[in-house]
Amino acid sequence: MPNLDTDGLDMAEQTFDVVILGGGSGGYACALRASQLGLSVALIEKDKLGGTCLHRGCVPTKALLHAAEVADTARESSHYGVYTELQGIDINKVNEYRDGVIGRLYKGLQGLVKSKAITYVEGTGRLVSANTVEVNGEKFVGRNIVLGTGSYARSLPGLEITGRVMTSDQALDMDWIPSRVIVLGGGVIGVEFASVWRSFGSEVTIVEGLSRIVPAEDEACSKALDRAFRKRGIKIKTDARFAGVTQHDGGVTVTLESGETLEADILMVAVGRGANGAGHGFEEVGVTVDRGYVPTDERLRTNVPGIFAVGDIVPGLQLAHRGFQQGIFVAEEIAGLNPRVIDEKAIPRVTYCEPEVASVGYTETQAKEKWGADNVESYEYNLGGNGKSQILGTAGFIKLIRTKNGGPIVGVHMVGARVGEQIGEAQLIFSWEATPEDVAPLIHAHPTQNEALGEAHLALAGKPLHAHA
Repeated sequence: MPNLDTDGLDMAEQTFDVVILGGGSGGYACALRASQLGLSVALIEKDKLGGTCLHRGCVPTKALLHAAEVADTARESSHYGVYTELQGIDINKVNEYRDGVIGRLYKGLQGLVKSKAITYVEGTGRLVSANTVEVNGEKFVGRNIVLGTGSYARSLPGLEITGRVMTSDQALDMDWIPSRVIVLGGGVIGVEFASVWRSFGSEVTIVEGLSRIVPAEDEACSKALDRAFRKRGIKIKTDARFAGVTQHDGGVTVTLESGETLEADILMVAVGRGANGAGHGFEEVGVTVDRGYVPTDERLRTNVPGIFAVGDIVPGLQLAHRGFQQGIFVAEEIAGLNPRVIDEKAIPRVTYCEPEVASVGYTETQAKEKWGADNVESYEYNLGGNGKSQILGTAGFIKLIRTKNGGPIVGVHMVGARVGEQIGEAQLIFSWEATPEDVAPLIHAHPTQNEALGEAHLALAGKPLHAHA
């Protein structure tokens, strides 16, 4: 790779079809697809290839959740006639297992990028013109620029992340299990960590400022998860506003606006993730940045010609698979393939706590707002009628929402152990605008939880079998 000229004044330049700033899910997917399409690609990443999802988000948290599931299985095994004893949780071994999963995936991803005609650059990149990224004393000129700088764990104004007040980033690095935890925020990140810590034996309290946990989900899902969490011994305080926290030897004291105080070993702040669009030179070259987000049109073009954005900096759901698909889309757009616009409503959502919550499409409230309350109907199929769910010992439901008069399914919402594995078919049903009558004749293997999805459609099609009419 070229270095600085001998006088140290002029920076070397290289020109590519695509220069990508950020090697997370959106960035590396764009790089791989663009290379596959014969485009020359430079991929720039300041940290580790794979970004937040692989190293500080999706993968490590799900590894912890699996370890938590193993702990629960061991603790409750006598219910199945298998006698085991849960002697404790060795958090260092748990972290070793987690890091092993990350390491294998990271190595595989590095190998993929290395095997392609991709110039991979480690370093902090900055956009210095509408077609140039500067990094490590070099300039990388792109006929097209793709911004994918990701997101960061947010805090509240005035709430300093230090010591026993932490975000998910610091929580993942813990080498001890707290006895008492307060989780500030009942969204996806908050409930997943609450679920892990409860399985590991911690006393957990969730403090949520809104009226329900997982507030972005259908209200029925929120209520079901609330019941399940309370049954597990997780305390939940909704409509509870955070006022402040003080740290002391061995713990924290959290004060709510109501005047109530809560004591715990740690406070985990899970109030969402902020978009990392500021501080990279975007605004200086004319790219619109709004509170860290980079607005785009439906084809992921920013307001500056030739500059695209993908992933968490694009307003909308901050999900790795959304960024991944956006990366593929942009590569194909640049290559002139005119790919189909991504339907944001068709993006599947899964919260991997115990029990899981999975959904796609419109909530019932959203559907009624769009089509009118008199034009929408819903049906909930209880997992009590599903053989595999009974075997697994999970409660929950599958809720379908459709428009009346023969209309299609416009929302699928599920609660229960492992229901996230059913979201693939649910996405197809929504995306292909299938009606209950379209799905009802399809054969769903018995006994599987997938069968519950078929039963729900049978019922909404007017021919319930393992459900009361």
